[in-house]
Amino acid sequence: MGDFSPPEGSNMNLHRLVRLSERLFLLCCLAGAGCVSTRPAQDSSQAKAACRVGPVDYFGWSAQQISNPWVRLVVVPQNGGRLMQVTFAGHDYLFVNPELRGKYLPPTSAQWFNYGGDKLWLLPEGNQDEQHWVGNSDLLDDGPYSFKKLAEGQRCEIELTSPADPQTGIQFARTISLDADSPRIQFRARMKNITGHTLEWSMQSVSQYSTSLSGLPTKRNPDLWGFTPTNPSSGYLLRYHVRFGPAENPAVSVRDDGLFAVHYSHWAAELWIDSVAGWLAVVDGTSRFAMVEKFQYEASKTYPGRASVIFWTNGPEPHFSSDGEATVGGAKDSPYYMEAELNSPMCRLNPGEECRFDTDWFPTRTESDIHGATDAGILLRALRATQTDSGKVRITGSFGVFYAGRLVAHFYDERGAGLGAAQVADVTPTELVDLKADTAPAGRAARVSLHLVDQNGVDRGPLQEVRIGEPNDR
Repeated sequence: MGDFSPPEGSNMNLHRLVRLSERLFLLCCLAGAGCVSTRPAQDSSQAKAACRVGPVDYFGWSAQQISNPWVRLVVVPQNGGRLMQVTFAGHDYLFVNPELRGKYLPPTSAQWFNYGGDKLWLLPEGNQDEQHWVGNSDLLDDGPYSFKKLAEGQRCEIELTSPADPQTGIQFARTISLDADSPRIQFRARMKNITGHTLEWSMQSVSQYSTSLSGLPTKRNPDLWGFTPTNPSSGYLLRYHVRFGPAENPAVSVRDDGLFAVHYSHWAAELWIDSVAGWLAVVDGTSRFAMVEKFQYEASKTYPGRASVIFWTNGPEPHFSSDGEATVGGAKDSPYYMEAELNSPMCRLNPGEECRFDTDWFPTRTESDIHGATDAGILLRALRATQTDSGKVRITGSFGVFYAGRLVAHFYDERGAGLGAAQVADVTPTELVDLKADTAPAGRAARVSLHLVDQNGVDRGPLQEVRIGEPNDR
């Protein structure tokens, strides 16, 4: 991370005048709640921040690294174009199979080589006909992808392109990009029909998150969760569907607030959710890091098996012999990881046609439990606003944010008229936001909306909007 202190070497008198004017400006804003500072960040390291793309050795793999001051991505093009690791504030998110580190095994339809990381797959899966993907380590999963650097500097972008697969008739291309000034990771996937006839497939983003304790691959993380909002009009009986694993699974629930929650346990289960909200989150309560994956749900299109989101918890699974005897696979053959999977709608492609699937990832800090996600961050403890005895409004809440910048409270009266705005906190994705601020709106405020404005002055949207309670509302 860069240094967020002001640049050194400034003229002392000028610096004092600037600081004095800023304080007067802030006092005026807090008194009248009618203005918001748009002064650009004075951090010299952030002004010079840049993205870099370059080759790197990663556990013996010939890899490419994409990095900015916030995150580091490691891509291994040869092994199915995998994004093998994402590191944010020193935390590694993805599972990397210690048994296969640094190895490359040629594609085969006879077995699956699970290197870990994140990749693209096809749906629907199966072996009953040509309209289902058999999977295993075929060309799409394990073939060598070409690599191209498209941009570097204030924005980094790379492109990974799969071999043309004669079995499915598909070729994948995927760009991964970072801006220099935020930890947001952007994925733009394309699927092309390389045949002379019509095809129909769904693209799937498959991300294997480590569920072991940091530095202890044989120890299960006891506080690892997956979340996504359920569909209020779900086509599934329980608002989720158990595709594989026990029907009664104590690790799975739909909470009163409508969030589907899976608490990772070392047992194989595949869970389908027809979520329409456009996000999932993987939360590590032990290390207090979260990753939010976002997508655009398309209500007018068909999703494979209705599912837009799938979680897979890896672990031992039952097997049945031909005479009905049940056995359970050994735990040592089932490493600790959980898959978070996003599905595109089914794409019907004429020869030569392509379809796209765009997803964005946002790493941030968290607690064990979350209560929602917006374009600006995740909600950990609900926003609360109350009138104080002194006539000010006290604003509290806890959040993980997606961008560095400042939180700005926008006030409105009972008729919806704006009463101005006030800056209430400086924030960064690398730190939990535990907000407690008193401010005085310019009038009798009835509600407040808390927005995140990034370092470039861009409003990234609200974290939450609430009504303002009376002093005795506790």
